[in-house]
Amino acid sequence: MNDPQQTHPLCYNRRSFLKLTGTGAAALTLGASFACRSSIKERLPNIVIILTDDQGYADAGCYGATGFPTPNLDRMADEGMRFTDFYVAASVCTPSRAALLTGCYPQRVGLPDVLAPSGPAWTTGRNNIGLNSEETTIAEMLRPLGYKTACFGKWHLGHKPPFLPTRHGFDTYFGLPYSNDMRPENDASYPPLPLMENEKVVAYNPDQSHLTTWYTEHALQFIEKNRNHPFFLYLPHTMPHIPLHVSEPFRGKSVNGLYGDVMMEIDWSVGEVLKKLKQLNLDENTLVIFASDNGPWLEYGNHSGSALPLREGKMTTFDGGQRVPCIMRWPGTIPPGVTSHELATAMDLLPTIASLTGAKLPSVRIDGKNIRPLLENRPDAVSPHEAIYFYYGNDLQAVRSGPWKLHFSHPYLTPVKTGRDGAPGITENRMQKPALYHLESDIGEKHNVAFRHPGVVERLTRLARDFDADLKANIRPCGRTQP
Repeated sequence: MNDPQQTHPLCYNRRSFLKLTGTGAAALTLGASFACRSSIKERLPNIVIILTDDQGYADAGCYGATGFPTPNLDRMADEGMRFTDFYVAASVCTPSRAALLTGCYPQRVGLPDVLAPSGPAWTTGRNNIGLNSEETTIAEMLRPLGYKTACFGKWHLGHKPPFLPTRHGFDTYFGLPYSNDMRPENDASYPPLPLMENEKVVAYNPDQSHLTTWYTEHALQFIEKNRNHPFFLYLPHTMPHIPLHVSEPFRGKSVNGLYGDVMMEIDWSVGEVLKKLKQLNLDENTLVIFASDNGPWLEYGNHSGSALPLREGKMTTFDGGQRVPCIMRWPGTIPPGVTSHELATAMDLLPTIASLTGAKLPSVRIDGKNIRPLLENRPDAVSPHEAIYFYYGNDLQAVRSGPWKLHFSHPYLTPVKTGRDGAPGITENRMQKPALYHLESDIGEKHNVAFRHPGVVERLTRLARDFDADLKANIRPCGRTQP
């Protein structure tokens, strides 16, 4: 496809411009300046998605973090939109990321569970599958428009060649193909942890204290290289997933220990991206989205984040597991300093980006909705979701509609003793009984009011039953290779 910047009628090289106008250097300077401003204004917007791993709802200053400053995230919120009710589609890595990139519930694309390389017994059957080549990612959706695309960080949608980012719309990739704890130090049956560039392993068991810096450096180089093209940058950080690692300049900088140090370095990374966009005059043509893939791994105590005031964390369908911090910034398009309390999800990013760029939506069914009116803070903008659904694996455990969240009977893991300094704590299985919560008045999901609102229970039960039956009748297969 032709580069839209090269085909713009005002984008001439120096020789062509002089030949066309027959004027001198002064006219050239004026014309070139006008052409540059026009092409920047009219070209397609750049998209940057920065995703953290296991960051809690309360782990940014603008969401109430204490003990470590996050000035760049706070500036993003001051200059853009902060969402209070933004949900991911799963409380664990693989399904959450599959949903973000495809706009679909992970069950729909056949990836309801965490993937892993060959290793412990639980990985059996999960080491030879990944994202199906028939699915359309955000990157694949944007490439026909001339977008340059890159992924730097944790992938976790399959580590075999057919499942890597370079097979799913990304021009370039650098990072870990799965979680940083899936390594021999945690379990001797795991293979060495690979660091990859495109489809080649460049190191095994890398020094993870460099990961945030390496990802950031790759991101800045990509932005610089593609300053004259529309680009999509996906920056899924490995941190703050355990084991925590931080580079030397940030070690010991936080009053609340290593977790705070790690978050300060991530905040620095966000700042470097914003600074680069500003330096290259790309600020007003770039949508930057920051979010976490799921809630904090509370079992790890001082090496985990905080989901307060939400209930529970990672690996649960309570809000602490799936309601995450989300900030979107786009000067001139997203009004500054706005807080949105409307219901939105990570699945909404794909259709919203399609609306903003004119990209063609996937031909298959997706679950995300276009939230562009919310981003533009239109007076009549409301959430496009009648309801959203909370799955753990293939088990539908809860549904939210408006302020109401209905839990069905389901087990969940909760820490009864937290670990310390990277050691896991002790968890136990508990049973959540059917319960209705009003999240606007009970954000911590503590007070069951089902007996007062039988009509709400009946409506949400019907919505959940119908959606679950339809979803499971229309599941698409994951990709699969030989073990």
